[in-house]
Amino acid sequence: MKKIEAIIKPFKLEEVKDALSEIGIEGMTVTEVKGFGRQRGHTEIYRGSEYTVDFLPKFKLDLVLSDEQADAAVQVILKTARTGKIGDGKVFVSNIEQAVRIRTAETGENAV
Repeated sequence: MKKIEAIIKPFKLEEVKDALSEIGIEGMTVTEVKGFGRQRGHTEIYRGSEYTVDFLPKFKLDLVLSDEQADAAVQVILKTARTGKIGDGKVFVSNIEQAVRIRTAETGENAV
């Protein structure tokens, strides 16, 4: 099993979710997060004062999938979340050793 963590721009969430659903992936956890990478935020003017916004709003998607589904999911996320501009985000893939469904005690891929 693989865990995919994707950090994407907020306005891309629905498009990514729909694209993943089209390839049969329906379970995911979405978290509102803030962060920055190479873009280092930006400055804004509010009521005549200039403020530096270091942390930009993003969404973090967490998916745990079978090994067979993982590559397709990564490709869909890359294709759908990309704008071609700085700050598009990142995708991280890691191995999952075990998963257990609390309600039924199913383990492994059956729990996902």
